[in-house]
Amino acid sequence: MAEITATVRPTREEVVPSRKRVKLPAWLEVAKPRLIPLLLATTLGGMALSEGWPLSSPRLVCTLGGGALASAAAGVLNCLWEQDLDGRMARTSGRALPSGRLSPTSAFIGAIACTLAAAMLLVSGVNCLAAGLSLLGLCSYVLLYTALLKPRTSQNIVIGGVAGAIPPLVGAAAATGHVGLGGWWLFALVMVWTPAHFWALALLLREDYRAVGIPMLPVVKGPVVTARAIKTYGWITVLLSSLGVFALPSGGAFYGVMLLPYNARLLQLVDRLSLDPDSLVNAKALFRWSILYLFGVCLLLILSRTDLASGFTHQVIQLLSLPTGVH
Repeated sequence: MAEITATVRPTREEVVPSRKRVKLPAWLEVAKPRLIPLLLATTLGGMALSEGWPLSSPRLVCTLGGGALASAAAGVLNCLWEQDLDGRMARTSGRALPSGRLSPTSAFIGAIACTLAAAMLLVSGVNCLAAGLSLLGLCSYVLLYTALLKPRTSQNIVIGGVAGAIPPLVGAAAATGHVGLGGWWLFALVMVWTPAHFWALALLLREDYRAVGIPMLPVVKGPVVTARAIKTYGWITVLLSSLGVFALPSGGAFYGVMLLPYNARLLQLVDRLSLDPDSLVNAKALFRWSILYLFGVCLLLILSRTDLASGFTHQVIQLLSLPTGVH
């Protein structure tokens, strides 16, 4: 008699191991330092898309330092707003505020200090536009996304993603004093990248969100609809990312060629998830790659502004402009 073997799916605990083993100091934990590097990478990407690239070392340091401080302040204010919610979820109940390792007063003072330091650093070392955009990003994350949209609509991250898309504008403003077409292109790219990235994570954590009544898309519509939406945004991300060839002041051909494997891998993982929306393994793989993808795009933007990339682009243009019959 043939034996029927059921496919045993790994549990959420197996796919998403606890971070309790990595214990950060309470004051650092609430600043959400894991989010800061990617925000700074997109800031650099916004700079690389500007004619003002490369920036002087002092201006570069002030821009990145101010951005990191503003991001830290936003993280702390987010933790303050959601401390009661975090206390009701097993995954987050051990965080600094709900566990009592850090007092709300201390956290609030730290957030204000980081905000003021960010503003002073950006105004004095960069320009007022960069400072204003950084503060706009902070406010949009805390007020628009965390307080207004997250608890009310399953499309929270689609609209609230504007907060994470502002750093490229800060980078562009720091480089030239204004935001050009390239900065707005990267802003749009991060906006359309965000839903697929975040919904992949939400698939992993949907039971946590369900338990506390947060209407994330996987909770409201289920994995199948979520995977379909992820696929849509994945394709939009790939198509929009390709326009970086035209957004770059130089090195566009180098960027376009090097981008191909990044986009191919993203589409592969998006398609794999759409075929098996209940797979936590597929959701985790897509979530991880989406982070590497955006880091990779920003790295390619920076590398595209080098002399080597410009030379490559020039050779490609010459090759394409050869008249028919010339070998």
